[in-house]
Amino acid sequence: MKNYSTVVLGKETDEETRCSHFHSESDRIAIKFKCCNTYYACITCHEELSDHTVERWTRDEFDTVKAILCGSCRTELTISTYLNSESRCPNCRASFNPGCANHYHLYFKMDEKQTK
Repeated sequence: MKNYSTVVLGKETDEETRCSHFHSESDRIAIKFKCCNTYYACITCHEELSDHTVERWTRDEFDTVKAILCGSCRTELTISTYLNSESRCPNCRASFNPGCANHYHLYFKMDEKQTK
C-alpha cells in the first residue's frame, strides 16, 4: 500500500503525482522546492499555487537533499539519485519521463557535466 502522508500540491493531481500540466503515464515524480520545502507536481503548479518565486537546488545539495518523490512507490530520492536513475525509480523500477531532463535547469543549478 502506498504511503500518502507526503503531501503533493498541484493542479488536478492524481495518486501518482501527475497534474494537469504533465500527465503522461511516465509523469510520476513530484519535486520538493527549496524555496518553500514543499512538494509540487511541477514548476507550473508551483507558479500557479504559491506566492513566491522558485529557488533552485544548488550542486552541493544534490547528494544530501531528498527532493524527488516517486509517485508510484512514494520513495523520496536525493537529487543525485534521481539524476542518475536512467528514468526509472531505483526502488520500484517505475518509469520516469525522460523528457524531464529538459527541465532540470528550472529546478536545479546544473553544471556542464550534468546537462546532457
